[in-house]
Amino acid sequence: MEYHIPVLLKESLDALQICPDGIYIDATFGAGGHSKPILKQLSAKGHLYGFDQDVDVEENLLEKENFTFIRSNFRHMHRFMRLYQQESVDGILMDLGVSSHQINMPERGFSYRYDASLDMRMNQSAEFSAADLVNGYDKKELQQVLSRYGEVRNARTLADRVVKIRSHRSIETTFQLNEILDQVSIGSKVKYYSQVYQALRMEVNDEMGALEEALEGGLKCLNEGGRMVVISYHSLEDRLVKRFFKAGNVEGVLNKNEYGHILKSIKQINKKLVLPSEEELKRNNRARSAKMRIGEKV
Repeated sequence: MEYHIPVLLKESLDALQICPDGIYIDATFGAGGHSKPILKQLSAKGHLYGFDQDVDVEENLLEKENFTFIRSNFRHMHRFMRLYQQESVDGILMDLGVSSHQINMPERGFSYRYDASLDMRMNQSAEFSAADLVNGYDKKELQQVLSRYGEVRNARTLADRVVKIRSHRSIETTFQLNEILDQVSIGSKVKYYSQVYQALRMEVNDEMGALEEALEGGLKCLNEGGRMVVISYHSLEDRLVKRFFKAGNVEGVLNKNEYGHILKSIKQINKKLVLPSEEELKRNNRARSAKMRIGEKV
């Protein structure tokens, strides 16, 4: 089974402008789909660091002297690179998509297609699961998660129904959740289910908070002229990356010196978003929402 097909592979490699003797980070290692071709372009002097919090990816680790795997959420990138005394890297790649492997493993609870525990933890040693969220958040909190991360149009109605159902029995499985979604879904059923599951997954794994820390920590690691390449799949992620590349901080606040000149620590290289080609979309439908932005430290 294909663990995961790397998205925008050629575009990622081109954007990184790989130097054979350079130091690089694949912040979302997964199956190593991006890491393997990066390593092929590195000499013995070059080095690649791979980050991933999912224990399953260790089956895909690369036996290379110039590759180091760090099992951690990429939000801790800067701390680990300080530990390895590598705070001057030439390029960082972040692919923010959920791997096909995670979605296709029923027991992980990422997909509405399988009857499984409501889990959705990318880090399987984490304590907080989707079941904890669905059964523990109050009505207002649930509505906010569904609306913000899933853009669920009737988030209030769904949150209300979840709270009523769980007052009689806890909601522990995907199919139990699906029964509730069947009662309130509007528009395309597949789209509605996808939006709800995406919202829960993003909250369970604090994906936006992790991305904020990864962007700020990654910038600290980059050499001047180093590239940060980010592939996002959700409008919230993309807006955050755009704001960060514009201002150099996650708040999007433009800092100025005493003369009123804007102080920038990073700039976006690509004026237009890099999107998958029609050919890639035929091979990999999960690339359809991918958007790439390329930043360069100044």
